[in-house]
Amino acid sequence: MPRLLVAPLSSLADALQAHAPSHLISLLSPEHMIETPAGFPIPMHLKLGINDIVDPLAGTAPPGREHADRLLAFARDWDAKQPLLIHCWAGISRSMATAYAILCDRLGPGREIQIARAMRQRAPHAQPNRLLVQHADEALGRGGKMVLALDHMGPPVLLQEGVTTIFPLEGL
Repeated sequence: MPRLLVAPLSSLADALQAHAPSHLISLLSPEHMIETPAGFPIPMHLKLGINDIVDPLAGTAPPGREHADRLLAFARDWDAKQPLLIHCWAGISRSMATAYAILCDRLGPGREIQIARAMRQRAPHAQPNRLLVQHADEALGRGGKMVLALDHMGPPVLLQEGVTTIFPLEGL
């Protein structure tokens, strides 16, 4: 079954072994970026050095439009025969925003709220980074619908670190 996986960095090795993804997206601060895991194909690993901030003036390396463009292009090259694994430091914000953007792209316009609610159901801890979602919304021409849909998720369960979460591309 085609699926996205979201994990924290601490679960990356286990998720790679358990799910055998064909593609990997790492979203970590530039100074904490990891090398491609041993044995994983380097061209199938997208590394985006961004910090988990939502105000572009509040710090260094905020998510930008170029990051949204790169992650969407990378995900469009994924054939979905094996999982695509997305991780950030905690598996809560940057990686959930990336999964949300990819799901919105794959499932098409008009399903933003449905996807946001399905994300909350599968990942009570999800807090998608709103700035990264805003850039993906612009890249996909959704006119703010992706950002507004986040308000339909309801409040998250507050955790220090998420757990590996599966998002199927079918049946959301």
